[in-house]
Amino acid sequence: MITPPKFFIEEDKILTALFEEGLDILHLRKPDSAPMYSERLLTLIPQQYHKRIVTHDHFYLKEEFNLMGIHLNGRNPNIPLNYKGHVSCSCHSMEEVKQKKGHFNYVFMSPIFDSISKKEYLSNFTPEELKTAHREGIIDKKVIALGGITSKNIQTIRQYGFGGAAVLGDIWDRFDEHDTIDYTEVIRRFKELKKLAD
Repeated sequence: MITPPKFFIEEDKILTALFEEGLDILHLRKPDSAPMYSERLLTLIPQQYHKRIVTHDHFYLKEEFNLMGIHLNGRNPNIPLNYKGHVSCSCHSMEEVKQKKGHFNYVFMSPIFDSISKKEYLSNFTPEELKTAHREGIIDKKVIALGGITSKNIQTIRQYGFGGAAVLGDIWDRFDEHDTIDYTEVIRRFKELKKLAD
């Protein structure tokens, strides 16, 4: 799962509840935010879950909070000097996946379906292209599907040979950080997606 880009009051409670429900890996993605907000959020999440968090920004957090690793993207494209540990990255084409997947623990490939969180971000790939990429070994266990993942298509991900799915919009669209306190719908949706994925 990927966090929404903005911080909000109930976030630590929701993320902790999601870990308790079996969330495998959380990608902490807060573009253009001051590091102290990520630090504060991490101090509110129980330490036992830190080893399942990958940060997209402020890479020093990996060591400071004993996180799982770091994720490279357009904002932060380089591995820090002398860094050792888990590294993942984002890819937006078959070519990029071919070039990069051998150098990372896993890569995100997106958008597989039309994005929910970024309305103008439409699928880059046809079903035939995805099936061919799987047959050719481009899509495998080291490639994680991202973009428009919902209960209607999460099982298709396995047929395309992906190693997993990263979810953002389908979960977080069920919670309005400005005026919602009850986050049971977020948890219910996560459990539904997890059951379908497992």
